[in-house]
Amino acid sequence: MTSLKKTPLNAVHRSLGAKMVDFGGWDMPVQYPTGIIAEHHTVRQKVGLFDVSHMGEIRVKGKQAMAFLDWLTPNAVTKLKAGQIHYTGLLLETGAFVDDLLLHKVSDDDFLLVVNASNIEKDIDWIKTLARNWDVQIIDESDATGQVALQGPRSLDVLQPIIDIDLSQIKYYWFAFGNFMGLPVMVARTGYTGEDGFEVYCAIDKTEWVWNQIMESGKNQELIPTGLGCRNTLRLEAKMALYGHEINNEITALEADMSWIVKLQKGDFLGRESLQKQSDEGVSRILVGFKMLEKRDIARDHMPVVEDGKEIGFVTSGAPSATLGFNLGLALVPTRLKEIGARISIEIRGKSCPAEVIPTPFYKRAK
Repeated sequence: MTSLKKTPLNAVHRSLGAKMVDFGGWDMPVQYPTGIIAEHHTVRQKVGLFDVSHMGEIRVKGKQAMAFLDWLTPNAVTKLKAGQIHYTGLLLETGAFVDDLLLHKVSDDDFLLVVNASNIEKDIDWIKTLARNWDVQIIDESDATGQVALQGPRSLDVLQPIIDIDLSQIKYYWFAFGNFMGLPVMVARTGYTGEDGFEVYCAIDKTEWVWNQIMESGKNQELIPTGLGCRNTLRLEAKMALYGHEINNEITALEADMSWIVKLQKGDFLGRESLQKQSDEGVSRILVGFKMLEKRDIARDHMPVVEDGKEIGFVTSGAPSATLGFNLGLALVPTRLKEIGARISIEIRGKSCPAEVIPTPFYKRAK
């Protein structure tokens, strides 16, 4: 049996009484003694701190870095300004996903890709194979980089006193370099919760110190450590995709309701032909949001969507919503069922349970 990988904060989580689980081969905190629901509400109303050092960081540098990434991914890399970030994907020729990622533009010849922890090796191999004929360098910086995510409406109040960047000047999906109590860091105004917040990147051996300084600064803002359990319920409310659920190597970007990251008009990119065909002909299935109509029914990941006793789709993610107070989820269903108000049935423990298609994202923070 292979032992689980550990982030530099593993001992910290254990000292805080976290419940640890295997998450894509990493030993990660799913919750602390406060519990998932309390952690979820704290991020929505105050502020929480997540360990995201398991994520992968891949540097793409060189004369052709921008042109290569614009061909490799479906979103428009050439439109990014230095210091800007966008969400995009690594796609197969079919238009389905190798992974999803955040792409940060440092300069025309220097980009940072942040990818999912369980896909780091696969992504590196994929990018390196496709980069062979391009004048670019692909550098895996994952083992050298620590990352923590401060999320919630009080994030700026916690981080500002201990950093020399004016955080109010960083717009959503932008980043800046600065000094965190003397330590060089990169700070991005991004996150996976639907809340305002910042992701702080630092040298791997400084991660525990950074975590401790943020926790200390956040004492009077009621900052608490938060785990993967609430990260999942928060991202689901905000309709943020999870690899292996809403997206995978069989679900295309258009089926995943992500036409907004597919810039068909920008010129050639990997997967463009398939996605153009899907766009012209229409997709046969699409990701929708739903709410369960009976309070006691909770749809869970991978449960079947049924019609006349036959499986016609499946739940990609499902959970009770702590913010909204009802049970909701995302499901891949035939396109004819995508209209708001459409009724679908989800099979829960052998029983067909009614649900209704509702608008997404389920939760959107007030600007």
